[in-house]
Amino acid sequence: METKLGLKENARQFALLVVINAFVGGMVGLERTLLPQLAEQEFGLKIGTALLSFIAVFGLTKAVANYFAGALANRVGRKRLLVYGWLAGLPVPLLLALATDWNVVLLANALLGVNQGLAWSSTVVMKMDLVGEKNRGLAMGLNEFAGYVAVAVVAFLTGWLASTYGLRPYPFLLGEALALLGLLSSIFFVKDTHRHVALEAHRAASPRLGNLFWATTLWHPNLAAVTQAGLVNNLNDGMVWGLLPVVLAAQGYGLAQTGLLVAVYPAVWGMGQLFTGLLADRFCKKTLLVWGMLAQGLALLGFIGASTPLHFVLLSVALGLGTAVVYPTFLAAIAENTHPEERAEGLGIFRFWRDFGYVVGALLCGWLTQAFGVGAAVGGIALLTVLSAGVAGYRMRCANPEAMLPDVNRPGTSVSVA
Repeated sequence: METKLGLKENARQFALLVVINAFVGGMVGLERTLLPQLAEQEFGLKIGTALLSFIAVFGLTKAVANYFAGALANRVGRKRLLVYGWLAGLPVPLLLALATDWNVVLLANALLGVNQGLAWSSTVVMKMDLVGEKNRGLAMGLNEFAGYVAVAVVAFLTGWLASTYGLRPYPFLLGEALALLGLLSSIFFVKDTHRHVALEAHRAASPRLGNLFWATTLWHPNLAAVTQAGLVNNLNDGMVWGLLPVVLAAQGYGLAQTGLLVAVYPAVWGMGQLFTGLLADRFCKKTLLVWGMLAQGLALLGFIGASTPLHFVLLSVALGLGTAVVYPTFLAAIAENTHPEERAEGLGIFRFWRDFGYVVGALLCGWLTQAFGVGAAVGGIALLTVLSAGVAGYRMRCANPEAMLPDVNRPGTSVSVA
């Protein structure tokens, strides 16, 4: 069978990967409403570093899994990594449903991080492999749309189930069904994409980056600017994840209302990417990242004075739109500036630093909350997000990958053209 690149040419396999990524996203949605409530009500943890420890553990293990998913993708195979990711995720809902000790919750979040790192990374890379260069932004928009709409839907459903049947065990059984569906469909229906990579690499004119880790982390103007913005994006997402349900509960909102309000942000984030992914194919990625990060920062500042449901909904919409603009742009920009055979590793390095933002966010947010209060934590991270927009505006260029070479060729890096 002839190997072709393109969205239409690989529509069936692409659609399957979109559905599987929805299952991956649903596993995170399982925790969005329930975990902060579980920490306070059943384990007696207060707002601060202890409560946010589950996000730190999740972020660290996901970051490491992302890195190894990228580094091993060409050697192990994308499909195999996807299956490994689902095997790691399979016990997570049951551990959360049955946990009698907070350390078991942390173990579940470590496994969830591995699940997200391997499974989400694999679906991202395989979609990029299938579509080639032309529709990369659209492909990432569809991928992230599926994942984050699933986050929102499951966050809402688990909130409703918890308000009707209690926090445990029934809401977590939904997650077990998602894990089983993801594992079985990955084993029996997904096909590896190594032939698509070889085909695109044969045609590619993009330069290879000799030291990909440091180029993506520091030296390459576009790659490094995207990486720092990704870290700050997940830093502020971790804050919203950990603090928003607790803030709403403190203001007297019940589990069903909290689940609905918490779901607004990832729902707008997910659905918005149906459209913002196309923007990444048509407009300068620098412009999209600057405005998207700025919108996030301003929305977060608005949360400090929010009190009514309308306030929370409008600010969540603004935050979701800002995130929807930057998320597919992150991935498209990394792919644009790396050689096809280095793309999986480059994405793994970016996703390592991006999801390490959860660790930084949990620790920073916990410290700020304990020292100065919730308002200071929200304000400080909002200002950091605005600063990140400025860094992207200063460092990035609207140019092709070859234009970046003079800045990449620094001590500790080398460049060769394929």
